[in-house]
Amino acid sequence: MTAAGYSVLGVTAVFVATLAVGAYGWRFSRTTSDFFVASRTVRPGLNASAIGGEYLSAASFLGVAGLVLAFGTEMLWYPVGWTAGYLVLLVLVAAPLRRSGAYTLPDFAESRLESRGVRRLSALLVVAIGWLYLMPQFQGAGLALASTTGTGAWLGGVLVATVVLVNVLFGGMRSITFVQAFQYWLKLTALLFPLLFMATIWLGDGGVSPASVDIGDAGAPGDSWVSPLAGSSHELYTTYSIIIATFLGTMGLPHVVVRFYTNPDGAAARRTTLFVLALLGLFYLLPPVYGGLGRLYAPDLIASGRTESVVLELPARMLAGTPGDLLSALTTAGAFAAFLSTSSGLTIAVAGVISQDVMGRRFGGVRAFQAGAVVAVLVPLGLALLTEGVGVAQAVGLAFAFAASTFCPLLVLGIWWRRLTDVGAIAGMLVGGGCAGGAVLGTLLGAAPAGWPGALLAQPAAWTVPLAFLTMVVVSLATPRRVPRHAARTMVRLHTPEAVQLDRGTPAAGNPSR
Repeated sequence: MTAAGYSVLGVTAVFVATLAVGAYGWRFSRTTSDFFVASRTVRPGLNASAIGGEYLSAASFLGVAGLVLAFGTEMLWYPVGWTAGYLVLLVLVAAPLRRSGAYTLPDFAESRLESRGVRRLSALLVVAIGWLYLMPQFQGAGLALASTTGTGAWLGGVLVATVVLVNVLFGGMRSITFVQAFQYWLKLTALLFPLLFMATIWLGDGGVSPASVDIGDAGAPGDSWVSPLAGSSHELYTTYSIIIATFLGTMGLPHVVVRFYTNPDGAAARRTTLFVLALLGLFYLLPPVYGGLGRLYAPDLIASGRTESVVLELPARMLAGTPGDLLSALTTAGAFAAFLSTSSGLTIAVAGVISQDVMGRRFGGVRAFQAGAVVAVLVPLGLALLTEGVGVAQAVGLAFAFAASTFCPLLVLGIWWRRLTDVGAIAGMLVGGGCAGGAVLGTLLGAAPAGWPGALLAQPAAWTVPLAFLTMVVVSLATPRRVPRHAARTMVRLHTPEAVQLDRGTPAAGNPSR
């Protein structure tokens, strides 16, 4: 069998296993709560694995190794930031957000600020971020399948969209939880197992340090997954801006936040976050090693602009013949697990918002969720098939900066500051989101000037996030009569442990929008 044949076999196995695991969850999915939040019964260990499965997208599985290959260890700020974002989420958001009883971010916004306007704007932002994230997942799947098997660039995206849609339609959040937990461990195995063989070969070759290799003559780096720190004339600013975006953007990503609604209570949400930190830390030990070995065994990928393919190609380069082809097929399968798991989480998040805010009155319950899932998948799939590749990391960078400039201020101030008003929240999200989105889109379109203005536009989080916070605070202080009438009662519910609420005879928080 050829190398392409093994890759096809590996990808097929991932699709079949994903459907099989999803089918296991179908029989448990009956109610609306099952489809939206798995009836809030997911325990911390399982939920942490599921979060790790959906959070570790292709940008993590392929992009981190490509960045280290092209630019060295300074690129490790990306995985550090992506992981540390959960520490901020643990300290500031996890437990209160679960106690809110919400199904979606718009649910929380409306409950906290008692405003339909805030809900509508939040729903629009969730759908925008979700589609922005989904489109390059489908494009990346098509390109990955085409590069390893020679198929058309459209096929991989269609297959991923089909498998995701089947599982979401029949099983909702409960089914996807099992799927994403399985895919985390598959991705970890897909990186770890080949790495054991490659490390043995590297040691047999003398254990040369990748840092000692000069790749200056290998050609200009061409990584399409994440915008590098290198290339900026203001690297210190760029570094801090990336740190702010990755640290604070995590809590605003809709497919991340929605998973915390599935925990039984606030304490379980905190334990889940601790487990997630451990799982992400374990995973992120592996991709940089691929990047380092790539500097020794595959430096030509830099000149060709295919640095992100180092994870897929390195095993076959270091192990000749069938063993190398099998290990490369395993890493290809892991890459498709990344596309599937992230796409599943995004579909759930977007479908929940569309079903509640667009289709709820027409369909109701499970039918509304299923109709929302179809729209959530088909729109970005159509855009992915009709447009040129955006690059996963360009979309990831925009999504993190956008989320950090919109939902992060809303969540932090909404949870910890009683005087936040609906007008202040809307103004802050419009200013932060408008500035962040405009800055990054201008950069992607090549409109960014040189020098400081270009650096500020290319990595806007360092100024758009403080601007969004400041706008929310100033406008809220200027509109004190708009403070929600039941703000004090809502704050008590957010910050009082469930056990204390029950001891006092107060019912645990349910879905505030119901």
